[in-house]
Amino acid sequence: MKKVLITGASGGIGLETAKQLAAHGYQLTLVARNEDKLNKAVKSLAGTGHTVLVADLTNEDDLQKLADHLKTEKYDVLINNAGAGIYGKFIEIPLADQLTGMQLNMDALVTLSYSFLQNAKPGDALVNIGSLLAHSSLPGAAVYAATKSFVANFSESLWYEFKQKDIFVMGFNPGAAASDFHANAGGHVSDFPKFVLSSVEDVATELVKALENRRKPRVVQGWKNRFMLFGFKLLNRKAAVNIMGQISPGMKN
Repeated sequence: MKKVLITGASGGIGLETAKQLAAHGYQLTLVARNEDKLNKAVKSLAGTGHTVLVADLTNEDDLQKLADHLKTEKYDVLINNAGAGIYGKFIEIPLADQLTGMQLNMDALVTLSYSFLQNAKPGDALVNIGSLLAHSSLPGAAVYAATKSFVANFSESLWYEFKQKDIFVMGFNPGAAASDFHANAGGHVSDFPKFVLSSVEDVATELVKALENRRKPRVVQGWKNRFMLFGFKLLNRKAAVNIMGQISPGMKN
């Protein structure tokens, strides 16, 4: 039975991915900050033997404990799903909050990737969850968009470094999903037109499929998102950024 550790797994895309992997026979370890939510989440998984680890990945001690855990406990798959963003204009958001987001979205992801890959064996896989914004700026969430560009490029480079070892690395980039991310970021799911939203079930289904197929280092989720990015290629960058600024929840204030 393959073992998977997923961060940010108490809700949203992380939990739905865990549910689908459990249904495929994987054994899950769920990581998040909230112990109550984790305990409730693990009870929703099919199968047995699943575990939880409580950790705040913006806390250096918690992050180091999880990194050490990855060095001593063998997992077949690591999914770095934990991430956070804040909607708003750059200088109107406290700098400390934005730096904390950078720590979670980049520093923690790199730290856990490093620990996992040090002990990875042929057939293992690392999945880093990015965003459609890896391919596009987003005024009103400038730092968040920049961190996701980092995740995409970082993952592609690792894919090349490890492909000859038969260790698969993928950057998975969902578009806007109907999850609690937007409320946590200070916005609302309703800020986005319904036709651009994906359900967390659809996102997780495509993630699991891409993980099992292991074909590409960078995957953009959803045909609507892929179509939009194709359209952006026909525009100059100024026009593309103007469009993103006009639809951004962070620019509505």
